[in-house]
Amino acid sequence: DKPEMDAMLAAAKQRQLTAQGRRDYAMLVFLYNTGARADEAARLTIADLHLTPADWNGQAYVQIRGKGGRTRQCPLWPATVREIKNSIAKRQPHEHVFLTRLLRPYTRVGVYELVKRYGQRAALAVPSIATKQVSPHIIRHSTAMHLLRAGVDINTIRGWLGHVSLS
Repeated sequence: DKPEMDAMLAAAKQRQLTAQGRRDYAMLVFLYNTGARADEAARLTIADLHLTPADWNGQAYVQIRGKGGRTRQCPLWPATVREIKNSIAKRQPHEHVFLTRLLRPYTRVGVYELVKRYGQRAALAVPSIATKQVSPHIIRHSTAMHLLRAGVDINTIRGWLGHVSLS
């Protein structure tokens, strides 16, 4: 739920004094903003980002390459743009957005481990998280439910998340 997601973001935000902490926070904000799958976040390149608001109806967006080679576009929140801009400064378009501390692209498993780690940290502040299997896919579901509760049309949510059908 929203307080649990906020606790995960807060746990990452507390570590923003380090480059790794800033990257972790950017990853979590990106996952929550877009509902991206772990593999989609891991494969994201700087060229997939369109951070200038003039690019897409006055809104920054990301082009996500998903399952079956399909692509979709998802709007980015100003906070997401700010965090990502900080982490990709002076880097080349072909590079991956999210890099490990060894400057290698994240893997799907690495994204999963990062989310799990912050779920454990957030559980210290919000104990209900400890009873859940925290994963990138759970963040994806949270994104969809929070958009739905905010009044976003279900077909729009379906398109942003890359689902073929409403079911």
